[in-house]
Amino acid sequence: MLNAIRKNGAILAIFACASTGVVALTNYLTKDQINLQQQKQLLSVLNQVIPHDLHDNELYQACTLVNNPLLGTDTDMPVYIASLNGQPSAMAIEAIAPDGYNGVIKIIVGIKQDGTISGTRVLSHQETPGLGDKIDLRISDWILGFTGKSVTDSNQAQWKVRKDGGQFDQFTGATITPRAVVKAVKNTVEFVNANREQILAQPLTCGGNNE
Repeated sequence: MLNAIRKNGAILAIFACASTGVVALTNYLTKDQINLQQQKQLLSVLNQVIPHDLHDNELYQACTLVNNPLLGTDTDMPVYIASLNGQPSAMAIEAIAPDGYNGVIKIIVGIKQDGTISGTRVLSHQETPGLGDKIDLRISDWILGFTGKSVTDSNQAQWKVRKDGGQFDQFTGATITPRAVVKAVKNTVEFVNANREQILAQPLTCGGNNE
């Protein structure tokens, strides 16, 4: 019986090693493809928040990192610098709305040199289907309402949902989610407005530049 136990143990060990090897090989063979797919998805979003007529450079490669409480996190967040004919024209910056109904909401905001928003998208969220998920462009066009807007000293009160006296629609049965996104977009634009020159002066240290 002891020999049988040893034999079975050896067989199990061989299968375990073989399974581990297959997983490792699969990961190795698919890693580049996964990275390529993620890069394509990011490029698609970047070109939505910063339209092609605003840049002629590779946005994914023109990336630097910033850190500020206005971005809703203490983690470094990427900023993608758009340029046209060699001059900065806009930037797309990722940020966090930490106070969503079901957790954090990750957004990206495109902002022109004059402070006007060129586009906004939600990158990830866990909001309730049929209610808070209307922040997702696949569900509704609510997120498009930020395009063309800016944040100034004179329009601070407008950067709220209508229930709070602002200009942005809330959702029926779900005010917390749009309120969190409006606040995060406003804070992101304010951060860029206050730090634009410093951001543009930073070295490009992420995206395709750290590979």
